[in-house]
Amino acid sequence: MLLIHGILLGSFTYFAYKRLLNYLHALQQDDYNSQRMLSWLKKYSIYDTSVSSGLLCLAVLDLVILQTNVLVVLLVLGFLVAAYFELNPLKQAKKSLVLTPRALRILRLAVVISSLYALLFILLLDISVAYMLATIVLVQALPLILVLSNKLLDRQEKKIQAFFYQDAQQHLATCNPTIIGITGSFGKTSLKHILGHILKSSAPTLITPGSVNTVMGITRVIREQLEARHDYFVVEMGAYGPGSIHRLCQLTPPHFGVITAIGHAHFERFKSLETVAKTKFELAQAALAKNGQVIVNADTLEYDASQQIFLNNAPQFVIAGFKTSSQPLNFTINQTQQTTAGLWLQVLWQGQEYNLQTPLFGNHHAENIALAFATALTLGVAIESVVLSLKNLPQVKHRLEKKPGGNGTTILDDAYNSNPIGFRAALNVLQQIDIPGRKILITPGMIELGESHDQEHAAIGEIALAVCDIIAVVQPERIPTFTQAIQNVAPEKLKLFDTFVAAEQWLTKEQQPGDWIVIENDLPDIYERVLKI
Repeated sequence: MLLIHGILLGSFTYFAYKRLLNYLHALQQDDYNSQRMLSWLKKYSIYDTSVSSGLLCLAVLDLVILQTNVLVVLLVLGFLVAAYFELNPLKQAKKSLVLTPRALRILRLAVVISSLYALLFILLLDISVAYMLATIVLVQALPLILVLSNKLLDRQEKKIQAFFYQDAQQHLATCNPTIIGITGSFGKTSLKHILGHILKSSAPTLITPGSVNTVMGITRVIREQLEARHDYFVVEMGAYGPGSIHRLCQLTPPHFGVITAIGHAHFERFKSLETVAKTKFELAQAALAKNGQVIVNADTLEYDASQQIFLNNAPQFVIAGFKTSSQPLNFTINQTQQTTAGLWLQVLWQGQEYNLQTPLFGNHHAENIALAFATALTLGVAIESVVLSLKNLPQVKHRLEKKPGGNGTTILDDAYNSNPIGFRAALNVLQQIDIPGRKILITPGMIELGESHDQEHAAIGEIALAVCDIIAVVQPERIPTFTQAIQNVAPEKLKLFDTFVAAEQWLTKEQQPGDWIVIENDLPDIYERVLKI
């Protein structure tokens, strides 16, 4: 009997490990925030159906005909089969689970707690109907056990993070680069990419990679990548609520602060645009405290919080924007033109006009280019070097990145975009360019827009309807106002899919030479994949 119990416990533990990997994937994508994990579980009604249904069936059969030895065999096989078919987020994900030391500590503790409960049920209830019912509860509780493990390890994690944080601060002080902080509701990763490319043409420069923009992410970059030879350190700063930017500035005190935009991205966490502006301008206050300079998009000054900081420190501000702006501009965008080769701008800086050519797509990049241009010149980079760097600028990955598709098509990959301004810019590209083929949009819509979710999607739907020949919507139930805006006028343009995989399979069959296809946003796994477990 001991051997039988051991085999049963082992099979359950293996299943629990595979299932917990999926929940850990979601927790990691939410930056190990237990409260947001719990909110996600509640909002999307995340619960097990497959294993619980199997256990319930076995409980019923046990009441009728099954013997204990047969029941154990079916239980072991059931757990092993469930584990085998469980998706592997280490490989089968858009953004794979990374088993960092922290992730491994949480996972191991959760597996141990789950296994101890499973062992307790076996010893107290033996193999019975009560055991099956108790195990159903345990299976449903696995995500809560993971959250509990995260909480139990919280104090230890804080100690570990404090050590890494202090080490990073010391290393940063030793290297002593000029720090340029970048934040904004959107555009910060693209701006970092553009500015980093420009600065690298004149001096050794390190930029935070990808979308790394949290305290511990930046800490790791400092400890592992920053070297004494780096003259510039360009840091992307993300905000998850008031005080977020301030904490990042304590780690990397900026000599220059660049603010791209104030908007509805992550609006659920801020509740008002005034709060967004106040949070983003924590970067401005940090740069001003070091007697540095602040380079901003003119639109960011339209809020009370940002306007007051500007008025009190106007000589230290550099303002960039379109000539129609009501703000006093130091850098003016006079004209833009989108072509199939990229974006052209005519700009005005210190009374001199310049024509800038870049292979980027989307008018929203005009403001990113303006901010990068103004920042580089403020740092003392030669104008000629900036102009040449923009001509040779690599495209920004997954941000209206132009690349060849199959069968003579062109893809504009905007998969890492999830805000109304960027979405409109993508549609504007399709509207402006003259092509022989069809204009196709594939999108699941936007996320984290809070109360403006339906309104923004309805407005975007009307624009897409006017611009696109085909509109493929992924998970239409998430964005009913977007779908309805198209359905009411031109249902023949609308294609509906449950997943991106299904949309891509349709596209492979239906695409034609000359088509231009915009992939606008790509839902994180926590919004699409884990819902299927």
